[in-house]
Amino acid sequence: MLALQATALLEDRLLDNSVINVGSTPRYGEYGTIKYAIIPVAGLGTRLLPATKAIPKEMLPLVDRPLIQYVVSEAISAGIKNIVLVTHSSKNAIENHFDTSFELEATLEKRVKRQLLAEVQNILPKDVTIMHVRQGEAKGLAHAIMCAYPIVGKNPFAVLLPDVIIDTAKSDLQKENLAAMVKIFEETGQSQIMVEKVPHEDVISYGIVDIGGKELSPGESTPIRSMVEKPPVMEAPSDYAVVGRYVLPAEIWPLFKRTPLGAGGEFQLTDTIDLLMNMEGVNAYNICGCSHDCGNKLGYAETFIEVAMRHHDIGPDIIKFMRKALAELPTEPEAKPEAKA
Repeated sequence: MLALQATALLEDRLLDNSVINVGSTPRYGEYGTIKYAIIPVAGLGTRLLPATKAIPKEMLPLVDRPLIQYVVSEAISAGIKNIVLVTHSSKNAIENHFDTSFELEATLEKRVKRQLLAEVQNILPKDVTIMHVRQGEAKGLAHAIMCAYPIVGKNPFAVLLPDVIIDTAKSDLQKENLAAMVKIFEETGQSQIMVEKVPHEDVISYGIVDIGGKELSPGESTPIRSMVEKPPVMEAPSDYAVVGRYVLPAEIWPLFKRTPLGAGGEFQLTDTIDLLMNMEGVNAYNICGCSHDCGNKLGYAETFIEVAMRHHDIGPDIIKFMRKALAELPTEPEAKPEAKA
C-alpha cells in the first residue's frame, strides 16, 4: 500500500500540524452520497487502563476480532468504501491490523490453515480503502473530524465512534441503523444522529435530544429541536441518548471554523451540530436493536460475554461454563437485623 505524507495547510486553527497518511487516492467532488466514514481512534482509552497502556483500546478483542474491526465492518455493511481513521502516533497496531501481513499469510498457507488464512485475508475487502490521518494533539471530537477534511473534501460523511458496538444479532446492518441513516440522508438530504432510549436515571451520563416528547419506533427518524449534554435528571428533555453514529452534510465543514471551545477546553461535535441546526434540520434516528458501550470496563466485559455466548465455535461451551460458574457462586448473606436500643 502506498503511503502519502503531507502537512494539512487549512486556514483553520483546528488543523495545525495534522499529518495525513493516505493509502490510495480518494474520490472528490461527489455531493449528496455518503462515500466516506470517519472513525476517530486517537483517544488514549484512560477508562480501560492499565489494559490500554500499550494496546490501543480499539484493538481490544471481542473474542477473536478487535473492536475496530466491528466498527469498520459496520461502515462497509452500510455501503461505505472509504474509511478514514483519525489516529495517533501510538496507534500503529490499528493500521497494521488492516494491512497485509505477508509473513503471517505465508505461514498459514504452509501449515494448511486455510480457514484462518481466509479470515485474515478478508479482514478488509479489496474494494475498500483505509486511510489514516494523524491528530497531533487531542482537541476534541470536532477537531478530530476536521483533521479528515483534506481527504473527505467538500463531501458529506458518516462518523462512527469506536467505543460503541451495534449489536449485530439484533439488527440487519445492511438495511438498518447506519445503512438506513445513509439511505434517508441520500434521499432527503437530512442529517441523521442515532439515538437510543436509556433509563431515565441515566440521562445525566449522555447527550440527550429534545424531540418534542415523541416516542420513537425502531428505525424511525424525527426532527431534533435541541441537544443537551448530560442534563440533570429532572431537566432532561427526553430519554433518547446520542449513540455515536452520525451522517452529516457537506455544509457542516465551514461550521467547524466557527465552533467555540467547549467542555474541557476542546472543540465538541455537539457544539458544531448546534450551529448546523440553526441553518437546517437535523433528525434523530432511533436505533434498531441495541448498542454496547465498550469504552468502560463494565460495558466491555458485558459485551465480551454476550459476544462469546453467541460465537459460532465456542458459544455453547461458554454458555455451559457460565451456567456452572453462576451455580457455584455463593449466595449473598442475609442482612443482619439491627440491634435494638
